[in-house]
Amino acid sequence: MSVLRPSGPMPARVYWVRRGVVLALLVAVLVLLVLGVKALTGGGGEPAASATEPVSPASVTESAAADTGTPTCDAASLGITLTADATSYAADAQPLLTVTLVNNGTQSCLVDAGEAQRSIVITSGSDRIWASTDCLAADTASLDLLLSPGQSDERQTQWDRNRSAESCPGDQSAALAGTYQAVLTFAGVTTDPVVFTLE
Repeated sequence: MSVLRPSGPMPARVYWVRRGVVLALLVAVLVLLVLGVKALTGGGGEPAASATEPVSPASVTESAAADTGTPTCDAASLGITLTADATSYAADAQPLLTVTLVNNGTQSCLVDAGEAQRSIVITSGSDRIWASTDCLAADTASLDLLLSPGQSDERQTQWDRNRSAESCPGDQSAALAGTYQAVLTFAGVTTDPVVFTLE
C-alpha cells in the first residue's frame, strides 16, 4: 500500500477515511497543547488580569505613597471649606454638612482626611451641642488620600439633631429649635462658621 494510492483487501475509500480521522485527531491534540500552554503562561497577547481591583489615586495608602516619595499636603496648599445643604431645616430634616478639600499646590500630595482629622463642632451660642469626633467608628478614623494638583475631595457628615459629648455617652437629648453654627477644624485650619436654623 503506497501513501498516495492505498491498496489492500478493503476499498480505498475506507483507508482515506481512516487517514482523515487520524489527521483530525493529530490537529485536535496540537490545538489542545497550544491552548494549554497559553493558559499556563497567561499568553494570548493580552496581559493577565489582576487579581485585585485597581486602586484609585484617591485611596492610595500612606505607605504606598511614601514609596514613591509623595509629600504630605501642606495646610497652606489646601483649600478647606465646610458647607451645609440648607440654611433652615424643618422639624423632620437632618442637616447634611460637606467638607471639601482642594489641592491648590503644584504637585501631588498625601492627606489624611479621616474623621479623626476633620472635626466638625456645632454650637448654639456658647453651648457645645455636637461634635463629629465624639463617637468615631474605628474604620473611619483614618483615610489617606492622594490629591493631584487641582483635585478636590468631598466628605459628607449628617447630623441627626441629637446632642453628643466626648467619650460618646448614651441617652443624649435632642437639640431644640433655634440657630446653630458649625465650624470645621482640619490640619490646624478652622473654617468660617456655617449658620443654620432648626425649626
